Amino acid sequence: MTDESHFKPKTFAIIGAGPVGCIVAAFLAKGGYKTILCDIVPQILQSALNNGIILTGKENITQKIFAVCSDISELEQYNPDVIIIASKANASAKIAESIKKIRRKNAYVISWQNGIDTELEIAKHIDKKTIIRAVVNYGCVPIGDAKVNVGFHHPPHFIQELDPQSANQAKIIAEAFTKAGLNTEHTQNIAVKIWRKSALNISMNPVSALTGLTVSKAMGNSYARTIVDALLMECITITKALNIDMGNDFYNYAVNYMENAGDHKTSMLMDIEAKRKTEIEFMNQKVVEYGEKASIRTPYNLTITSLIKGREAAILN
Repeated sequence: MTDESHFKPKTFAIIGAGPVGCIVAAFLAKGGYKTILCDIVPQILQSALNNGIILTGKENITQKIFAVCSDISELEQYNPDVIIIASKANASAKIAESIKKIRRKNAYVISWQNGIDTELEIAKHIDKKTIIRAVVNYGCVPIGDAKVNVGFHHPPHFIQELDPQSANQAKIIAEAFTKAGLNTEHTQNIAVKIWRKSALNISMNPVSALTGLTVSKAMGNSYARTIVDALLMECITITKALNIDMGNDFYNYAVNYMENAGDHKTSMLMDIEAKRKTEIEFMNQKVVEYGEKASIRTPYNLTITSLIKGREAAILN
């Protein structure tokens, strides 16, 4: 591991040029860091390189980046200090295996993703001493190639190392994000942050995906809302079994948040519409898995997971 007194990240690689990845890339580049964006979609990469990443809405930034690449193997030439995985959670294993082949020993890997246990999936392939988990508090949708509308940005963001030995390096990376304009705090209770954010996605995303309803329409529909509520309650029950303190007010907070989230499509609905694999395995399926370990039944999450997987089978074949 790198001596903390000499660790000063200057080069960041972002894998995944979707809206989440484009935002972090734009901020890091604007902050003066050498930023490389990696993705398999050439139009997005060329636009980011030639025209710059364009953010609108709650953030208004146009920012060119240092370089782009279409394959993770190409990142080796840039020798990044930090590699940020901003892809869908279902691609984590494949990406981590590719990173393992090119990453220098003391480069840190950040799961900048939604979902539960994404960092543990990465740790199956990469030394856990270099893995960091992030919880990101911005919402966004693509509106063009390397062009993103930021619906909300509610910092701070949070990161925590998977291994306590890397705490000081994680703090230094958090400082770099903050310097770049993404106010980020190092935390020792990332599990609470992960589950509080994931519970919202677990409750709403699959209902939206299966019904085709936006968030506000789902919350305004008594049938859909009944399922949202049941999924949320099962999730809260599991966190209590895991001794994860979501706070006494979390249920009311979650309902209020979804009631005021606006008339927009969830990421899972957009995945279904685009005939892409969803992140259900890192959301509702995790509730089911943890429920089984704790001998707690989670029939709503089990049913919704099965339905989404069935829908995936229909659209992917």
